[in-house]
Amino acid sequence: MLQRLQKILASAGIASRRKCEELIISGLVKVNGQIATIGQKADAEKDSILVDDQNILLEKKVYLILHKPRGYVTTVDEPFGMRKVTELINVKERVYPVGRLDKDTSGILFFTNDGALAHKLLHPSFGVDKTYLVSVDKTFGKKEVEVMQKGILVDGRKVAVKAIKLPAPFKVSITIHEGRKHIVKRLFEAMGYQVKELCRVSFGPLNLGHLKLGQWRYLNKEEVEELKKAA
Repeated sequence: MLQRLQKILASAGIASRRKCEELIISGLVKVNGQIATIGQKADAEKDSILVDDQNILLEKKVYLILHKPRGYVTTVDEPFGMRKVTELINVKERVYPVGRLDKDTSGILFFTNDGALAHKLLHPSFGVDKTYLVSVDKTFGKKEVEVMQKGILVDGRKVAVKAIKLPAPFKVSITIHEGRKHIVKRLFEAMGYQVKELCRVSFGPLNLGHLKLGQWRYLNKEEVEELKKAA
């Protein structure tokens, strides 16, 4: 399958996509013996791709989930001293979190080095469902459920809520497919509620199950297939 060269290199764990572009510009990348150019495409399974005259080795595709604790940041480029979710995972492949969870949010976080799948899962048009358990500062009742189901405006755009449950007077289970920054907190703030705790309990067909805080596990073949179908 033809892909942009910088994407192939990044998938092989050479460097970030931006750094791979710099390698191409520097003339250090060759495809079938010819110096590569930016924008060039190649087939990793058929073409000879060299970086600094060394063959690249494509990493096997890895899929896993982490039960993220509070206090860890999701982005891998945060300033020194911040605790990162990647510190909790011990795999030789270079995997990245798909989507973000705030530092003070816990819950399921999906990691992979499958860039194509990650892109689909993050793209708004695919609408992957995410379920959150929200603890709020005051009682959330049936009246509030009805209001939220009609749609709440956040930045002039309605948030589509697919499902709401009330497991306890101060707890709300909510399913949405949006990925806007802080969208759950902003949704409840728009209704006059303060979010005290937030946990994402499912991501598409994946759920936390019995995974404890700070623990991670590989997905099995069936779970990977379900995730691909969801995307």
